[in-house]
This record gives sequence, C-alpha cells and structure tokens, in this order.
Amino acid sequence: MNNNFRYKMKEIFLLLLLIPLIGLSQAKNVISTNRVFPKVDKVLEFEKALANHAQKYHTGDVKWRVFQIQSGPDAGGYHIVEGPKSWESEDTRGDINVAHNNDWHKSVTIYLTDRNSSGYSVYIDSLSTVAVGDYSDKVQVTHLYPKPGCGNKVFTMLKNLKAVWAADGSTVAVYESNGSGESQFALARRYKQGLKEKAEGFRKPFKVTYEKVHGAGSYDLYLDNIHEYTNNIWSELIFLRADLSSK
Repeated sequence: MNNNFRYKMKEIFLLLLLIPLIGLSQAKNVISTNRVFPKVDKVLEFEKALANHAQKYHTGDVKWRVFQIQSGPDAGGYHIVEGPKSWESEDTRGDINVAHNNDWHKSVTIYLTDRNSSGYSVYIDSLSTVAVGDYSDKVQVTHLYPKPGCGNKVFTMLKNLKAVWAADGSTVAVYESNGSGESQFALARRYKQGLKEKAEGFRKPFKVTYEKVHGAGSYDLYLDNIHEYTNNIWSELIFLRADLSSK
C-alpha cells in the first residue's frame, strides 16, 4: 500500500466523520417573524414599499413570505416570515447591509404605526404532519401557551395530536418559540385545499377521530390536560400575499 493511497483513505475517513456535523450545522428549521401594522390611510403605499423591499433584499435564507392577518386580535396586520434558516446563518447575517437598513427605515417604516412584534421559532418535525417547506396560501395558526413547568406535558399532548392529524389527513406544522417572550407552541394548520377544509362534514368530527386513535374516553382526558397544563389558547387566519413576498 503506497503513501498516496494511505493519504487518500485518510482524507475519505475524515470526510465521513465530518458528514454528521455538517448536516447538523446546516439544519434549516428556524424562522423569524415580524408583525407590523400600517397606518389606516397608508396601506397602499406601505404594500408597495414592502413588496419592493422584500424582492430586492430578501432572498435565500432571508427570503420573506408575507401574510395578511384576516382574523383574531391582530387582524389588519401583516405577518412577515423570514426563513427557514439555520441558527448558524443567523450568526453571520448581521444587519445585512447599510442599503437594506436605509430602505427599510426610510421607505417602509414611515407608513407603520408603533405597534409591532417579532420573535424566533423552531419547526418541530416530530410533532408535525407536513414538512417545514411544504406551504399553503391559507393557514390557521393556533397559539398555545403552556403553564410554567408544563412544557413537556404539552409536548406529549401535541405528540398525541399528531397521530390524530395524520389519521384525518390534516397538514399541521408545529413551531416552538425560542428566546422570544412567553413560551408558546404555534400550530400552523396549512389548508392545502383551501378553507373548505373547515366546513362541517369535510372531515369526521375531531372527537371521533381522536378516540378512534387513542381509545374511548381519551378525548375528555385531552380536554382535562388542556385545562391543567395550558394558560391560554387562541387562533387566527392568515392568508399569503405572494405579491408582497420575496420572488
């Protein structure tokens, strides 16, 4: 065995050792969200400026999907989703560049109210029935807030829910907030066939499917667990605005 062959084998061996680390470092399961609310008399100007900004400055890991919030306490606002991306890419993102910041502050924020919110969330594959990048234009987001110390209990509840969603064909992406205020899970039900999926009779009653999967009486236990382990639950509908999103 000559030295060149040994050297090549050593290179291959080291590369094989690095593959798991490379895969881990490149996992793109993080999204950042920003909710903004335009002045009521400046909506058209805001939308034009937002679309120009998204399409000029947000591509790749920082691409934007912009949703208009249709219902719930934030109705009338805009839900901006950046990613999915990795935490590593967020380390090197910085503020993108001066031109980006100037455009955002001078061309977009001039049409906004002071009301806004932002945060990070991580997609949880083990709780979801749809892939992180398998999107839909209409989404119902349910915000679920565990009581302090009850995160693992709620995780188990969601694990049970995943089996029910899978049984009735519901496509739900589950996210957990990260470093962004009160602990919460966001259940993004992606209506692949549109809002007709919400109609009575489109699917069997949820209780029927739940007890078919988990046994008689399990649905009442599920309701008891919600009462015991969660602080609050609320939901909203958001619709994609492709015209305002990254291209």
